[in-house]
Amino acid sequence: MERLKASKSYLLVLAMIVASFVFAAVAPDANWSASTLLLIETATLVIALWTAGLAATDSKISLALIALSALTALALVVWGGSTLTGIVGLLSAAMTLTIGGAIVIGVLDQNEVNRQVVTGAVCIYVLLGFFFLYVYGALAALGHDYLFAQGTDGTRSIRLYFSYVTLATVGYGDYTMAGNLGRTLAVLEALMGQLYLVTILALLVSQMRPKRRLDG
Repeated sequence: MERLKASKSYLLVLAMIVASFVFAAVAPDANWSASTLLLIETATLVIALWTAGLAATDSKISLALIALSALTALALVVWGGSTLTGIVGLLSAAMTLTIGGAIVIGVLDQNEVNRQVVTGAVCIYVLLGFFFLYVYGALAALGHDYLFAQGTDGTRSIRLYFSYVTLATVGYGDYTMAGNLGRTLAVLEALMGQLYLVTILALLVSQMRPKRRLDG
């Protein structure tokens, strides 16, 4: 079956991403909240696939994604453990990357710079912070040393804060990565965030033209 061209707004996807951000910021650092975040990411992915015309919400691929996430989330709640926590973090990161890929496909369908393209580009920027949040969480769960040089792995809300501060290249310095891998990831996030803002997003906004009204 031929894919339908993306024609729907990315505002719903952006709303789901914002909901994920709020939940990650305020929810306690527990297994149930990590499982809930995974389910929210999965729902966001299903909506992104639908928006891009890649899969219907009741398609086999969407239902398979929901089933996989539900089973993994349930396993984390029932058994817990650092290994499962790390797996959930990596799966959430993979979901986030796939959401970004679906958005890119839908954006390329537009063949012009419009509000839908800019909204999609904003979604991708926010998703970058989420991707690194999940990677940092997996690193904290699976690693043997503390994630931060301050002698702590931090809570999820702290890692969320660190991720977006790094992405925006603010660099407060109250939390810094302890290991070489963590430092490398932080540098990569900062570079990606800065380059994305000053190249892709800035270029798209500059190319956006308001629709001309026809004179009667």
